[in-house]
Amino acid sequence: MTRITRFWNEHRSRLRGYIAKRVRERDAVDDILQEVFLKVNASLHTVKSHGSISAWLYRIAANTITDHYRAQHPWEELPDEIATPEPERDYVAELAACLQPLIAELPETYRAALMLSEIEGLPQREVAARLNISLSGAKSRVQRGREKLRQRLLVCCDIETGRNGIVGYEPRDKTCDAGCG
Repeated sequence: MTRITRFWNEHRSRLRGYIAKRVRERDAVDDILQEVFLKVNASLHTVKSHGSISAWLYRIAANTITDHYRAQHPWEELPDEIATPEPERDYVAELAACLQPLIAELPETYRAALMLSEIEGLPQREVAARLNISLSGAKSRVQRGREKLRQRLLVCCDIETGRNGIVGYEPRDKTCDAGCG
């Protein structure tokens, strides 16, 4: 008995049960099982660790089941008269572009603390060291800078928030020269 035959006999019945639980059409179960056997037979020699061979076998089976379902639902081309939907706006990215000019308008003490903390991503302890101030002073400057930035952003834009963060925004008017809108 060859190595592949022993291997297949050892795993076939459990593999068939695995496939049968995931495929409704009973006729397709044996076809998929046979496809898995062919794939395993073609690439068993590439397996380096025999400890992971069972997981590898079930991964092949899962991929073959996926291929089976994909083949059942061929894609149809949409008629030309159906318009392509407009891409959704990325409000977070648009507002992020506004932040740098708004931060630049802040007083230097808050601007430096915010740039180090929020833009460069430094911990507040490092912000304090770089600005040669106490940790509580750095925390205070970052907090006050955030509040001043928030106030300035709300002057420029109507921001709509939801459960998942920012869900929309519109510039209030064109007089905001910080780049929002």
